[in-house]
Amino acid sequence: MTKYLYIFILVFLASCGQPNSNSDKNDVVISDSIPKTEENNSVKNFKLTDKIEKFLWREDKYDEELKDTFNTIVINEELCKTLTEPEIAVLGYVGTYIGSECKWDGEYKDDRSNLKCKILTALNLGYQCSDRHLGFLRKWFKNDKKVLEEFDYNCPTTPYTASSQNTFDEITLIVKGNNISVWFSASGINMPMGESWNWTETDHFKLDNDYIRLIKKDKSKVKREHFDTGE
Repeated sequence: MTKYLYIFILVFLASCGQPNSNSDKNDVVISDSIPKTEENNSVKNFKLTDKIEKFLWREDKYDEELKDTFNTIVINEELCKTLTEPEIAVLGYVGTYIGSECKWDGEYKDDRSNLKCKILTALNLGYQCSDRHLGFLRKWFKNDKKVLEEFDYNCPTTPYTASSQNTFDEITLIVKGNNISVWFSASGINMPMGESWNWTETDHFKLDNDYIRLIKKDKSKVKREHFDTGE
């Protein structure tokens, strides 16, 4: 429960002294008016190299501000230096819908346009739901209608101080031929309800010259637990 204790402390600290008018800045917001960027027609054909590489994991690290050790996300920066655009696209897609310790970059903005997430930052895709982020993904998923529609109505802006959220525990990138898979382990928590959960999932993609298609998602059964909130 160390990870959940850390989240609880962060949520508590973030909520102290905040006026009611700004209480929604820690909540989940699904954007239904995300601006679209023009399709980039200069995409190159990419040859993939077979690999199985861990992209993200968790480690216990000391927090200078809180003066304690907590479990935090770590990203394979060396792997990021070698990723092709299709590999960045599939990791960016998976990272869009689950938190990676996202936080407001500077002061919170009412349009929620400055949410900085560890995965998108490592992939050089800018802020969550930005034109840079979604524009890049739209370029690579340009022939996958279902994925494109998902970008239009479901791009959450959830900071890591939210009382209810999902987060990654581990991500592995698997490439074989023109097939790219992303295996991940994720967990979630709802502090007010005293509930936590976890699951694993593998998302399968296919590279076809200058675009990617999502083939299928293999998701495990979600395991749920209840804990005492102390109230």
